Amino acid sequence: MARRSSNTTAVPEAMAALDRFKYEVANEIGVPLSEGYNGNLTSKQNGSVGGYMVKKMIEQQERQMSGGSNQGQF
Repeated sequence: MARRSSNTTAVPEAMAALDRFKYEVANEIGVPLSEGYNGNLTSKQNGSVGGYMVKKMIEQQERQMSGGSNQGQF
């Protein structure tokens, strides 16, 4: 059975947009994320970035599904 990393992008073309989105979210919540090594950040800080990214993506999808505005697209 081939093992697939959960850290891969399903749509490789979206990688740059997701990267920009990650830094935008980190900035919004005050996490000092920088390009390259971020081993100085705590698991809580890193997890909060990922968690908030998921929250914003779900909110955006719900808006699209309900026919709402497209504001906040990443």
